[in-house]
Amino acid sequence: MLTFLDFEKPIAELDARVAELKDTARGGDLDIDSEIERLEAKSSRMLKDTYSRLTPWQKTQVARHPERPHFRDYVAGLTDEFMPLAGDRAFADDQAILGGLARIDGRKVMLIGHEKGSDTTTRLKHNFGMAKPEGYRKAIRLMDLADRFGLPVISLVDTPGAFPGVQAEERGQAEAIARSTERGLALGVPSIAAVVGEGGSGGAIAIAAASRVLMLEHAVYSVISPEGCASILWRTADKAADAAEAMRITAADLLSLKVIDRIVPEPLGGAHRAPADAIANLKAAIVEELDGLTGKTPDQLRQARREKFLAIA
Repeated sequence: MLTFLDFEKPIAELDARVAELKDTARGGDLDIDSEIERLEAKSSRMLKDTYSRLTPWQKTQVARHPERPHFRDYVAGLTDEFMPLAGDRAFADDQAILGGLARIDGRKVMLIGHEKGSDTTTRLKHNFGMAKPEGYRKAIRLMDLADRFGLPVISLVDTPGAFPGVQAEERGQAEAIARSTERGLALGVPSIAAVVGEGGSGGAIAIAAASRVLMLEHAVYSVISPEGCASILWRTADKAADAAEAMRITAADLLSLKVIDRIVPEPLGGAHRAPADAIANLKAAIVEELDGLTGKTPDQLRQARREKFLAIA
């Protein structure tokens, strides 16, 4: 069963009515196919209308939808093969950031990304996608390997932010994020970052300092969560919708500000309604961007990356 968001309740009610009619049609001799078709068409129109005018806060809810594809789903749909690489070679293997060697349409790449998990057990295992210092140090290690062997780096961003716990601070969270960001900027190979869900704060930019930054249509990318911003400005998280509006966190806003380079369209109703289609769209965009960066020298890539980020207003 699909999980409906609060603003989708009218659609949920209509879909429930359609399901009831289908059950009735299967259990008897009533011919109600025309009524079912009418309601399905109405539901489709309602879904299209709703998603054509989502507010920034509604987009935030879509970006956080529990059934959106996560890193492991993208690995299955994007890659021809994938060999995971674990650990930071200093402290531990943080499961909030995963990565490894991969092939995408025959192209050898280093694939890195946040994993939130898809149920209670895996969400706890992956700490809801909130990485600790060892996660960012793992990302640095994988970027070092990619640079050494001339492999493009692909990163998939989906995190509410870096883990804010005491133990993370004791192990140098800020330093790890800064060094991961620095390593991304210094890469001598093509790099593409895609914000596929939430792009929260330094926890996101640590693996998103790339040659090209993409965003799925209903993803969000911000320096702080709307709830966090509202708590600071208005002393209440109830103003999260106002904060989301003011912060300009949507893909369309960030494209206009030149923070990102491209918006990848999602299926009607969001990536969670048709994960395979969303992954296919992202794959096509990544392959196209990789082809566009092919042939550039390390110095050209570093200079272009430097100019790109310095130009952000």
